[in-house]
Amino acid sequence: MSTCAKVSRDLEEPLAGTAATARTWLLVEQPGPWGADALTSSHLDPALGRALEKAAEGTGVRIALIRRPGRHADRRTIAERQVYAAHTAPGNVWLRNAVTSDPEQLLGLDFAALGGGRPGTFDKALGGRPHPGGPLALVCTNGKRDRCCALLGRPLAAELAASGVDGAWEVTHLGGHRFSPTLLVLPFGYAYGRAEAHAVKEVLQGVREGRVVTEGCRGGSAWERPGQAAELAVRAAVSEDAADALDVIRTEGGEPRWEVTVAHADGRRWLVTVAQGASSPPRPASCGSVLGSPARMDVLAVRELPRTTGMDPAPR
Repeated sequence: MSTCAKVSRDLEEPLAGTAATARTWLLVEQPGPWGADALTSSHLDPALGRALEKAAEGTGVRIALIRRPGRHADRRTIAERQVYAAHTAPGNVWLRNAVTSDPEQLLGLDFAALGGGRPGTFDKALGGRPHPGGPLALVCTNGKRDRCCALLGRPLAAELAASGVDGAWEVTHLGGHRFSPTLLVLPFGYAYGRAEAHAVKEVLQGVREGRVVTEGCRGGSAWERPGQAAELAVRAAVSEDAADALDVIRTEGGEPRWEVTVAHADGRRWLVTVAQGASSPPRPASCGSVLGSPARMDVLAVRELPRTTGMDPAPR
């Protein structure tokens, strides 16, 4: 059976610069089936889902539903649900957790503050606290959006859970179906494609040690796609794996060419030229879609900038 993921893998489509963009992730536990637009087509009250979508617009917050891997009872109501919020911007990375019996409490969140990296609203509205466990491994499994996510994502999520990864969750949508299985790791917010269980465990160990594993990485969700590609290119150029070492501080230009400034915490800076290209030959962006040429981010040059006297360190 030919799928969008198989075609993408066979064509060796590059992964860098393809991650979903979100400065802050808000994850709400919702067991049971998910539709293509999960916030309004699951057992979560669709009116609440629409209100949350509206509240998050333009704030830098991306909302997704999560559920534990494996078979589960199709319950329309649950007594308590886990809620997570994670901010992914370098210098202010955090992951917080809450438990709620009333999802309407989510409407009490100040989404602008949450997107700006201020967790106080999460704590006040939901009784949140710093997440006491390890990193979260979120595997997209929503087959209503693309069959690859179910066919490839659900076995990966189940394998991670069975092997003792406590932070393993299924998630509704991470974008890039053709890179399935797709994975987001929090709190740092790096996304991965074509993920395999052994590689995911290496990624999670890296997170525990404050490192970013770049193999199979699609980019950090804190930045737009040119910035994602640029940051990964600098990591490769200088062999930097410390999670908090780099930040994208400026992106100039526009489609199809950008100049991206990437800063190191030690004061070094690089100017990275990124161009948007079209994938060739044509391939489906997702299963069932027409053949097309999905955009790709190509790094054309990485140039270290000279240090200037009194130059401030990278902003945090």
